[in-house]
Amino acid sequence: MAPLAKLPVFWDLKSKRVLVAGGSDAAAWKAELLAACGADVHVFAPNEDLGEVMRGLLDVVPEASLPSVLPDRRGNQARRGRILHHPHAWHPDVFTEAVLAIGDCETDQEARAFFSGARASGVPVNVIDKPAYCQFQFGSIVNRSPVVVAISTDGAAPILAQAIRRRIETLLPPALKGWAQLAQALRDRVNERLAPGALRRRFWEGFVDRCFAGTNTPEEGVGQALLDEATRLSGAPATGRVTLVGAGPGDAELLTLKAVRALQAADVILFDDLVSNEVLELARREAKRMLVGKRGGRQSCRQEDINDTMVALAKAGKRVVRLKSGDPMIFGRAGEEISRLAREGIPVDVVPGITAASAMAANLGVSLTHRDHAQAVRFVTGHSRDGGLPAGTDWASLADPRTTTVFYMGGRMAAKIQAALSAAGASPNLPAVVASAVTRPNEQRWIGRLDEMAGAVASIGVDEPVLIGIGAAFREALASEAAIPASLTATPPPVASAG
Repeated sequence: MAPLAKLPVFWDLKSKRVLVAGGSDAAAWKAELLAACGADVHVFAPNEDLGEVMRGLLDVVPEASLPSVLPDRRGNQARRGRILHHPHAWHPDVFTEAVLAIGDCETDQEARAFFSGARASGVPVNVIDKPAYCQFQFGSIVNRSPVVVAISTDGAAPILAQAIRRRIETLLPPALKGWAQLAQALRDRVNERLAPGALRRRFWEGFVDRCFAGTNTPEEGVGQALLDEATRLSGAPATGRVTLVGAGPGDAELLTLKAVRALQAADVILFDDLVSNEVLELARREAKRMLVGKRGGRQSCRQEDINDTMVALAKAGKRVVRLKSGDPMIFGRAGEEISRLAREGIPVDVVPGITAASAMAANLGVSLTHRDHAQAVRFVTGHSRDGGLPAGTDWASLADPRTTTVFYMGGRMAAKIQAALSAAGASPNLPAVVASAVTRPNEQRWIGRLDEMAGAVASIGVDEPVLIGIGAAFREALASEAAIPASLTATPPPVASAG
């Protein structure tokens, strides 16, 4: 797991005593938030220090009033706390029995004293706008209670946190509140029917699908229908399945929504060596991760062992994700895996991913099938099982400048690919592209001519996955220096030219 700046914790404050020192607008906003969580908020501030916002809160919720209550769908009482005013400044004794202390202090001296007083009493403390005297921080909140989303930037960029909150607000429909309340109402009864594990998770995944299928709140009778579904599942055998998921070339933002959902539902993830950590971070935390990578020139897992592992896990009732870089159906041995799973009677799904050639073309701003330059595009493996060039390759057709050809896994074969194309009649001036680690922070690329291509690969190196693109479709990229940002371009090899 990647490092966290702070631990996000959701704290039950119902009926708990919370201290707020100060009557400013900032203190009022904190008091209102804490009261919404069910706390009894004790505000310590002389009358003359109360701002307009704080006075408005005290007028609405006077000290003598009883807590208001809001019923939830289970018939329980969701408590809204009180805001109680003490018309004098705080003093060390006010921390007694408090679970939180928030201070609005004008000077560092007062902030230090408030912080020290809270710490001496063992009370977590936050002094507004003074990070040096804060043991915890408030984040920006998206409220679909009981669904609550909090965003923190560790105090570095509050405006960014607010922008993220606005983005999330548009993604989460208001109806989510009703579905979350229904889940709260059903939880105990579903748990009585379904033991922890795959079947219970399958039920709740189906619930989530219903939740996000539309924008309406749950209709009458939906709860009973869901309970009937839980009862049906309770008698069903635990059956696993495998999903082949394309992780794309590396940038996690290029994942499809369906890929993310599959990662969030997995029990076990078998992932390639080329899958980025950013993609793995989107997986369910509880999912077991198993590296089964295969890299040219390195010790690798045998395909037969990977197949056996998938079969064993699926037969044990696990939901398995086979996570492959790029698209699983392009040079990913998906056909072999699907055939084996089918022979074992194991259901399998495929989630496509963005293949590296498409990502390379997007980065270059090049259409691989530009009608002025190309009538066909071909993806060709750059090596065979025995480590040489693939047998039976029609090099004459690949040498046609009107065919855009992208060689995968061809870095070590670059010189032989260049020689084979030249022998088949390809012009030495045919535009060529070499791209390494496409879409990743260490991406490098070179654009030049076919007769320079092998030297460019030697300069870039083959430690990362290398793509080689050949064809007239790359002519505009060759002519435009703007297509090669300096930050992404390898050190030019000695044989390179501007074209």
